[in-house]
Amino acid sequence: QVQLVESGGGLVQAGGSLRLSCAASGRTFSIGVMNWYRQAPGKEREFVATINWIGGSTRYADSVKGRFTISRDNAKNTWYLQMNSLKPEDTAVYYCNAQALGGAYWGQGTQVTVSS
Repeated sequence: QVQLVESGGGLVQAGGSLRLSCAASGRTFSIGVMNWYRQAPGKEREFVATINWIGGSTRYADSVKGRFTISRDNAKNTWYLQMNSLKPEDTAVYYCNAQALGGAYWGQGTQVTVSS
C-alpha cells in the first residue's frame, strides 16, 4: 500500500504561483511513476504532468506546458507541482497519483482556485 497526502492548494490571483506537494508513505519503493491530475467542476479528471521516479523524465499536458513544472525529492518521498502564470481555467481540484507495483494510488485532492 502507498498513502499520498497533498498540500499547497489555495486561492491565488491570475498570474500568480502556487506549489503543490505530494508526500508518499508506505511501500514507496514500489513507485515507478508519479503524476498530477486535476478535475474542474463539471468536467472529467484530466492529466496534468508526470515524472519518472528513477530517471526523472517528465511530460506535460499541452495546456500547462511552459507554466507548470513537476519535480521530485526521492529522499523525502515527495513530488511537487510548481504552477506559475496561473489562469482562471487552472481552477480545479488537483490530485497526485502514484503508479506502483501494487497498483495505482490517489491522494485526497487539494483545491486550487485562480481568480481573474
